[in-house]
Amino acid sequence: MSKKYLTQKLENMVRIIGYKKRETEEGKEFFVLELQGGITMVKSKETGKLYASANKATISSTFDAKTCEALIGTELEGRIEKVASEPYEYTVRETGEVIMLSHRFEYVEEDKVIAPKVELSQTSFRDVMKSGYEDENTFSKNGQLVH
Repeated sequence: MSKKYLTQKLENMVRIIGYKKRETEEGKEFFVLELQGGITMVKSKETGKLYASANKATISSTFDAKTCEALIGTELEGRIEKVASEPYEYTVRETGEVIMLSHRFEYVEEDKVIAPKVELSQTSFRDVMKSGYEDENTFSKNGQLVH
């Protein structure tokens, strides 16, 4: 008997949530797109309680401000990953606390996975019914559903 299956494409997606104007070392302006990954649950080191979070990253673009604005809400295949980096100081906006970090978050394109070929069954409903299933108690014989 051949395998019968359908494939479901499972994707990691990120969403464009905004954009920012940046400047190169030469003084040329460009825009970066702000990306946000899906929701993740994080456990607080202090309280042990869970809270929802979403990782963010930026990617450079060649778009103008109008195009960047129009792209907000667009989803892209990929994910936001934590990547090791040289240590740097980071100021927590809410508290003003300065902390040392040795990671950043980067957008990573989803690996191009080739889905397995979908095989269609050559068996019809009539073939199934002829193969002895009518002798089993799959359906009620008297028209009543009894548990």
